[in-house]
Amino acid sequence: MKEKNKGITLIALIITIVVMLILVGVSVSILINSNLIGAAEKTATAYNQAKNINRICKCNKKKNKL
Repeated sequence: MKEKNKGITLIALIITIVVMLILVGVSVSILINSNLIGAAEKTATAYNQAKNINRICKCNKKKNKL
């Protein structure tokens, strides 16, 4: 009697990878179109600008005290 091979076949593995690639492509497309990444970049830029302004104000206060 022949034993049945247990495990994942190559075709099942390829189909799984293709499905996952399609899902990743759709997810990335949605993220780019919803401008979520651009909004995060703008938030980070605004935070850094506010931090720099705060640092400048602190330096000016120290100079004015002297």
